[in-house]
Amino acid sequence: MRVGFGYDVHRLVEERKLILGGVEIPYEKGLLGHSDADVLVHALMDAMLGAAGMGDIGRHFPDTDNQYKGIDSMLLLAKVTQLLDDAGYMVNNLDVTVVAQRPKLAGFIPQMEENIAKVLGIDTSCVNVKATTTEKLGFEGEGLGISAYAVCTITEK
Repeated sequence: MRVGFGYDVHRLVEERKLILGGVEIPYEKGLLGHSDADVLVHALMDAMLGAAGMGDIGRHFPDTDNQYKGIDSMLLLAKVTQLLDDAGYMVNNLDVTVVAQRPKLAGFIPQMEENIAKVLGIDTSCVNVKATTTEKLGFEGEGLGISAYAVCTITEK
C-alpha cells in the first residue's frame, strides 16, 4: 500500500462557474484557473500521483498547454486513473476536505462522491468528501478562494 497527499487552492472570481467534485454549485462566484479549476479534483489527482511517485498535475497537464484550457477536471481525473492503471496501481481509498466559508456544500457531497467513484472505478464507500469553514479566518474565510486537501491510498492491482 502506498499513500499520497494533495493540496490545491484557487481564487474565487465573478463570471466563472463553481465546479467541485464534478458538480456545478450554484454560487455568485467560481474558481479561477486554466481548466475548470475544480480544486477538489486537483487535490485528489495530486494525492493519487504522489502515491504512485509520478509527480503532480502540473507535470502532466501544464497550464501552458492550451489543450487543457477550460477542460473538465473529471476528464483529467480519468487520465490520472489511467496513468495509475498503466503503472499497475489502483486507488484503494480516498479522503478529501474542501475548505470554503461559502457556499454550503453538504447537499452536494453525495453527488461528488458518486462522480469520483465512477471515474475511479471504485465503490462509493471508498470515497469520502468533507467540507469545512475557517470560521471567517484566512483567504477561505474572507471568501477570496477555496482550498482542498486530499489523501489517498493506492495498492498494486
